[in-house]
Amino acid sequence: MAIGYLIIQARTAHDALPLSGAQIWIMDGREKNIYHLTTDESGETEKISLETLDRSLSLDPNFQGIPYISYHVLAFAKGFNSVHISGIPILEGETALQPIEFVPMREAQRIPTVTEIQIGPPAVSMTGARRQEAPASEDPQVLRQVVIPNPITVHLGAPGQTAANVQVSFPSYVKNVASSEIYPTWPEASLRANIYAIITFALNRVFTEWYRSRNYLFDITNNTAYDQYFVYGRNIYESISRIVDEIFNEYVRRAGQISPYFTSFCNGTTASCPGLSQWGTVTLANQGLSPLQILRSYYPKDIEIAETNIITGVLFSYPGTALKMGSTGLNVQTIQTYLNRIRRNYPAIPEITDEAGVFGESTRAAVVRFQNIFNLAADGIVGKSTWNKLSYLYTSVTRLAELDSEGTSLGIGTVPPSSVLRIGSSGQDVITLQYLLNMAAEFNSAIPAPAQDGSFGTETQQAVAAFQNAAGLSSDGIVGPLTWQALYDTYLGADNVIPPSTDTGVTEYVVRSGDTLWLLAQRFGTTVDAIKSLNGLKTDDLRIGQILKIPTTGTSDGSYFEYVVRAGDTLWLLAQRYHTTVDAIVHLNGLPDSNLSIGQILKIPSASAMPAPYFDYTVRTGDTLWQLAQRFGTSVDAIKNLNGLNSDNLQIGQVLRIPNS
Repeated sequence: MAIGYLIIQARTAHDALPLSGAQIWIMDGREKNIYHLTTDESGETEKISLETLDRSLSLDPNFQGIPYISYHVLAFAKGFNSVHISGIPILEGETALQPIEFVPMREAQRIPTVTEIQIGPPAVSMTGARRQEAPASEDPQVLRQVVIPNPITVHLGAPGQTAANVQVSFPSYVKNVASSEIYPTWPEASLRANIYAIITFALNRVFTEWYRSRNYLFDITNNTAYDQYFVYGRNIYESISRIVDEIFNEYVRRAGQISPYFTSFCNGTTASCPGLSQWGTVTLANQGLSPLQILRSYYPKDIEIAETNIITGVLFSYPGTALKMGSTGLNVQTIQTYLNRIRRNYPAIPEITDEAGVFGESTRAAVVRFQNIFNLAADGIVGKSTWNKLSYLYTSVTRLAELDSEGTSLGIGTVPPSSVLRIGSSGQDVITLQYLLNMAAEFNSAIPAPAQDGSFGTETQQAVAAFQNAAGLSSDGIVGPLTWQALYDTYLGADNVIPPSTDTGVTEYVVRSGDTLWLLAQRFGTTVDAIKSLNGLKTDDLRIGQILKIPTTGTSDGSYFEYVVRAGDTLWLLAQRYHTTVDAIVHLNGLPDSNLSIGQILKIPSASAMPAPYFDYTVRTGDTLWQLAQRFGTSVDAIKNLNGLNSDNLQIGQVLRIPNS
């Protein structure tokens, strides 16, 4: 009897939160229950055994049937919508990893909805033709460098077809495509050759801006006629996952060129093409050829494997040398910081008690447990695969914590604004909208996260339309009462599942260009000595990308702190962010106009050194802007400007910000 294996991974917010106690039912093709499982504190079930067909069938290009048995999964978690996945392929000797992305129920929702995911046969078994169109030039010079897009945006349909766009991490995308294109039972050299082709094909689309230059809002499609197969929400295979974690930033190029080669491919049996034959790689691997030799059998003989360490969404790149027992230095301290932060969400990771920057027994134990949880080789060594996964998880958990904290500082509350927002709108309500969309995007990959710049442009409109589609509303990209309420319901539902912060007066900060200890002490209301003591620093030198612990309970008698201007900053945005006014910043800095330059150092009035620039007021029956201006010693224009109002009309229950006189 042939046996394969299955593990369910229940998580949310891009893996930032594991869901323990999720109820999982495994069913056969007739929907008969076989297993009832419960996820552990890391969001995983035990590995279960399932009957399947003989492995040899998936290695035979002449076999006409499906060489595996499929199973179904029904998953429930308290406070989340449910997920039903059908057609999970189980192959002999292979472990299928089924991630389940749970989406929180909305605040007013009483009954969970069910997301349906259908996994079909892999592309290698399909008979349709592939028309993967190549760039006009073999060495197109569009981007200056080869960049790993993390996340990558995938369109779930043909290029001109109306369909959802989803954003996933690049390694997750490659694992999904490889699991959707070929069989994981193939020889390792064959798997690697195919994965190199998959990586390079995607990077070619990104490098040439194949779709972006045509005004599409995605990087690649999942349509096999044009690109490569991607099944959103499907399982991946452990054998494929390990290879991808090792090589996801390596790609094929021709000698003397930087651009990723156009690695077209097809199955080589029912479909032919000028590129790689997927089934042909199995034959060549069985003949003893290496992955590069296999690739050179289909592409030019001068191709080579190159590597890029430019990965968007990663704090800083793998240092190039593996960290292990006995290693010391800042890189060790960095991964210790990552692990100690991640373990707040994944308590199965043991506490690190080693001295900062020293890779001892407790650091190794934490690394091994992390590797086990995320299906990496559990060798206790931080190589490229483990480093990149740590960086990705650290970014995810801190991003979620920052968003949760930001919601409080923005004063989101529970009552939506009454404004109607569309292309061209600007102001505080747009910032609130963009924040809510960012929070929704953490829990739903089909919603892109717009920049929080207070300006309602095309990027924000796209995010609004995607949210409206997910919420079952008309996707017009205009934010009216129904969309506002749905956003708040979604925000409040997500807020119910974010664990409370365990910070005790300390925040973690990633050093940026222009930072100094003195500037950081001023910004966070502490002292240079307090930062140095908390981090064990011997000098005042800082390094870009360095992670500092900043005391947040310190006080400062200064009337201002200094801020280094970054891309996208405006005086209005800074005034809103730090609860002051544009006039106060202009006066304090003696600015001749409102123009700012990146790297400019501004003095920002400390909130503790001045009264709050405004207070909130709820409109009552009979109120007018003129009456409120008279009552509170301000002007109609000041109230309208502070609230981004375009008319004098008020609504009962509307919350206005009133300038302090």
